[in-house]
Amino acid sequence: MRLFHFSRPTFRATRLSNDAQTDPATDHAHAIPGAWVAGGTLLSLAALIALMLWQGLRIDPWAWSTIIFFTLGVTAAATRYALRHPPTPGRRIARDIAEYFGLFTLISLMGAIATYPLSAGTQGFIDPTLQRIDDMLRFNWLAWYDLVVAHRSLQLLGTAAYQSIYVTPAILLGYFAWRDHRGAARSFIATFWLAAVISLVLFCFIPAQGPLASQWQGPIPYMPVSQLSESTIIPELRLHMISHVDLGDLRGLVSAPSFHTASAVLFIAAAWPFRRLRWPLTIVNIAMLLSTPVEGTHYLTDMIAGALVAIFAIFVVKLIEARRSSPGTMDSVTIRA
Repeated sequence: MRLFHFSRPTFRATRLSNDAQTDPATDHAHAIPGAWVAGGTLLSLAALIALMLWQGLRIDPWAWSTIIFFTLGVTAAATRYALRHPPTPGRRIARDIAEYFGLFTLISLMGAIATYPLSAGTQGFIDPTLQRIDDMLRFNWLAWYDLVVAHRSLQLLGTAAYQSIYVTPAILLGYFAWRDHRGAARSFIATFWLAAVISLVLFCFIPAQGPLASQWQGPIPYMPVSQLSESTIIPELRLHMISHVDLGDLRGLVSAPSFHTASAVLFIAAAWPFRRLRWPLTIVNIAMLLSTPVEGTHYLTDMIAGALVAIFAIFVVKLIEARRSSPGTMDSVTIRA
């Protein structure tokens, strides 16, 4: 029973420690083992290869995009290995940057590629169901779209906010490397990986085209960032009209659940314990959420599902971290989450 007892002095001390940033030694002690992260990544790679073979898809090894990604991956791995025992703080930062950015990029790349063979194995679209749920929630996507169409400033701001999904993780991981927060970095990467896996599994059962393809009639006055990828590429994959996946022109084909929404929740949760990151990244990701219905052509239902995926992934990873911690550190881990 004492496990769930939080005295006021202990709580206040923990909060002050969080505001002043977590001690690196404590952070390292609570870190998810690197072997776990590497193992999960390798299992994901094996699953991706199996999916690609299953659907007869391949990646051109001599394409420039493939060569660039391969070179970056080898460079990150070599840097991480060469600096496994860094003699200086600068080299420690370089080692951590190589590890964090390398793993995150690989997970993101594998997730985007996996949508292609998974799409080929899907059937139908569930847009009518998603639309009915949006109607029950009184969310009018067409009115939201019309508002953006009428204001060029909203189009520019929405595009920038939607594309911030590439910038925010770089800020987070760079900060974690600079401040030596290995536990926070690995927790974030593990949570992102788990959310991606859950989203891909759910996508197999709830493929959707998106509201722009299913609701809009006539010429399109404004083409969002995500364009009409789901409604054009998924049917071609099902008919096996696509045999190669171009890494330089990847399109995420998961409409439901919205992974932009899941990512926004994950980014805010990862930044929240750190004062320097908390409000800037929260504001940026709220802006990304506001842009997601139009720029990502998502139903509100997609976004709610994405948020629930992120919350579940955070809960699972925090639970694992708490179980790995000793009883004396359980309070700190739980409050920090």
